[in-house]
Amino acid sequence: YPTWKRTLTRRAREAQMKRFCKAQTIQRRLEEIEVTFRELEQQGIKLEKLLRNEDGTPTDQKTQWMNQLLYLVQQKNSLMSEESDLMISVQELKLEEQQWQLDQKLRCYMNKEESLKTPEDRAAEKEILAQLLEVVNKRNVLIHIQDEKRLSEM
Repeated sequence: YPTWKRTLTRRAREAQMKRFCKAQTIQRRLEEIEVTFRELEQQGIKLEKLLRNEDGTPTDQKTQWMNQLLYLVQQKNSLMSEESDLMISVQELKLEEQQWQLDQKLRCYMNKEESLKTPEDRAAEKEILAQLLEVVNKRNVLIHIQDEKRLSEM
C-alpha cells in the first residue's frame, strides 16, 4: 500500500469512529429526553388534578399552579425542539455514512484503468455517482431545514 492509501484508510476509519461516537451521544441524549419527558408528563398530570379540584383553594395557590403548569409546557416544548434537532442529526449521520460508502465504491471504479473497464463497470460507476449526488442533495435539504428552523426560532 502506498502511503497515501494508508493515510486515506486511516482517515476514513477515524471519520467512521467519529460518526459512531456522535451517534451514541445522540442516542443517549434521546433516551434522557424521553425520561425527562415522562417526568414532565407526570408533574403536569398532578398539577392538572390540583387545578380541577380547586374548591376552597386560595387564588394565589391557583396562580402558582398555573404558572408551574405553563413552565412545564415550556420545558416540554423545548425538549421536543431538541429532540427534533437530534433526529435531523441522526438522519445527517446516516447520510454521511451512506455517502462515505458510495464514495469508497466510486473510488474503486475510478481507480481502475479506463481501458480495463467493462460496460458493466461504466454503468455501475454512473449509478454510484447518481446515488452519491442524491445523498448529497438529501444532506443539503437537511441543512436547509435546520437553517429554516433556527431562523423561525429567532
